[in-house]
Amino acid sequence: MKIRELRELSVDELKQKELDLKDQLFKLRFQKSLGQLDNPMKLSNIKRDLARIKTLLKEFQTKGTE
Repeated sequence: MKIRELRELSVDELKQKELDLKDQLFKLRFQKSLGQLDNPMKLSNIKRDLARIKTLLKEFQTKGTE
């Protein structure tokens, strides 16, 4: 997911997306431990998207306190 797409979402939508990605990450890690993971790049892509969302949420939080 691109950062431009994420910037268009509201804070609530970003928080929901963060929860969804955390759930997906858990499931993929579980699949990896069982040796059933088809595409290992999915893990890094989800981690990257999660980091982008957390960065945006932090950015919104700091803008709100100024």
